[in-house]
Amino acid sequence: MPILPDVLAPGLAIVFCGTGAGAWSAKVGAYYGKPGNKFWPTLHAVGLTPRLLAPAEYPLVLSFGIGLTDVAKEHVGQDDAIDLSLVDAAALHRKIEHFAPADLAFTSKKAASLALGRPTGAIPYGLQPDRIGRTRLHVLTSPSGAAGSYWSIEPWRALASGLGDPI
Repeated sequence: MPILPDVLAPGLAIVFCGTGAGAWSAKVGAYYGKPGNKFWPTLHAVGLTPRLLAPAEYPLVLSFGIGLTDVAKEHVGQDDAIDLSLVDAAALHRKIEHFAPADLAFTSKKAASLALGRPTGAIPYGLQPDRIGRTRLHVLTSPSGAAGSYWSIEPWRALASGLGDPI
């Protein structure tokens, strides 16, 4: 049973994909729900949402052309403690091929690594050479407070500025 439901629809501009729900997000039932997580403030700061959304408002992202999912829908906890048996990269690929968003952005190198089958050290931030169907792939710095030393808003800005470019 998924910890958080997918927020997906056909024709989205972008889908954000995390590794799995953190313990706090699972507890409150909302994507990127822990106080101090930079996800929601960053979406607003880079212009992807017209106002700052609270984590509990996550279903509203569809109205902004945004979707949400995870590569391990049944995982709860930090990325570094993930049970690899809960990772379902094939299911993620099927969802992205089905819904065909213009862009898919992984919100950590760990999520990208699990979905793409490459070590995190071989994955740069930003636009990737890979695609899932016609969907462009991006890797962003993690908005988690636990990953603060790696944080940069620049990959998020680059993503936001390139949305709407022809596929």
